[in-house]
Amino acid sequence: MEATISSLKGLHPGLVLERELRQRKLQKGPFALSINEYPQTLGAITKGKRNMNTALSLKIEAALGMEEGYLMTLQVFYDIKQEKIRQNKANHPDLTRIRPALFWDTSFEKIDWQQHKRAVIQRVFERGNTEEKEEMIKFYGKDIVDAELNDTKLRQHTF
Repeated sequence: MEATISSLKGLHPGLVLERELRQRKLQKGPFALSINEYPQTLGAITKGKRNMNTALSLKIEAALGMEEGYLMTLQVFYDIKQEKIRQNKANHPDLTRIRPALFWDTSFEKIDWQQHKRAVIQRVFERGNTEEKEEMIKFYGKDIVDAELNDTKLRQHTF
């Protein structure tokens, strides 16, 4: 289970359940009724609109012969991923010091400043003004900015 879980970390358990039912050629509605659940409940879970709960997870796992706790483990990893996304959205530079026009090709509000730091730093240092560059240094730190800019330069000269 551990190897499988690692490759599925962060996916909603409903997506995995959907795939499992499709592979077994089982329809959601009749399957839900066979485990004494409402088809709407199972449908909402497979669409990722509702979270898996322990009781339902145990029913599904038993009915499909899956390892106990598998779907709840996926739910926990999904919850962790969602929480990290929420926390990262709060962790950003002072956006009043950065022109949204620098990121014309993406939604400024949806930038993940940690995950995409290399691209952000590169963009600001290629097209930004002094205030924007200073904000990047203040937010990421001089060492990280220097490392990302040097790494980018090295990759450009390598290819």
